[in-house]
Amino acid sequence: MAPAADRPGYWGRPTSTLDWCEENYSVSFYIAEFWNTVSNLIMILPPIYGAVQTLRDGLETRYVFAYVGLAAVGIGSWCFHMTLQYEMQLLDELPMIYSCCVFVYCLYECSKQKAGLNYFLIFILLAFSVSVTTVYLQWKEPIFHQVMYGILVAVLVLRSVFIVTCVYPWLRSLAYTSLSVFLMGFLLWNADNIFCDTLRDARQTMPPVLGAVTQFHAWWHILTGLGSYLHILFSLHTRSLYLKHRPKVKFICGVWPVICVEALKNH
Repeated sequence: MAPAADRPGYWGRPTSTLDWCEENYSVSFYIAEFWNTVSNLIMILPPIYGAVQTLRDGLETRYVFAYVGLAAVGIGSWCFHMTLQYEMQLLDELPMIYSCCVFVYCLYECSKQKAGLNYFLIFILLAFSVSVTTVYLQWKEPIFHQVMYGILVAVLVLRSVFIVTCVYPWLRSLAYTSLSVFLMGFLLWNADNIFCDTLRDARQTMPPVLGAVTQFHAWWHILTGLGSYLHILFSLHTRSLYLKHRPKVKFICGVWPVICVEALKNH
């Protein structure tokens, strides 16, 4: 947790249980943590495009929920870092659990028949989400949330490794790229927490642009947002192959990857 803000800001005193290493209100009077806020755009705009693309291609609505879930995390994180208010913190952290549960459902249902839902898995994931929400609202301990989120990520990693090892080995590069990018973001998140005092002192002697580069929590948003997006592409690619479609990875402006699948007659 970073020291309390020295500068006054539009949203007043932080009420969140976490206050990150970025200096509060150092860039804008209206945004508590400027770089931690705007870095969430990568979790908002591309997933919205992905959701539209999924609808346009006539794919299963579970993937629309996956994209929208990632966008919801980005919006919640934007509100949290902009205000540092407890209610906005919940808007960030709880959707992380919910969206990850959607990811789990999508990935574990990749090799199932198209018709029907796995009600048992839905029940398990709903029960997990409700339990985490109930406990976290009573026990305001961020480590609890982080551990529960980590469990879901571990479940996704194990399933992904199984798929690229035993089912579709040619998707290995996509799966491992997603995992590597996410892991890099996790390492920077830890570095931001552990070396906060050192980073803050170093920024005092740096030009503003260079100081912005040292905002490692913002890099956590960028890298985990990209890693999560790539995971959805991996899951969608796996599902499309099982349904015997021909998914193609294309790059918008030669940079940003999207998956295009031939339009289907039925959902």
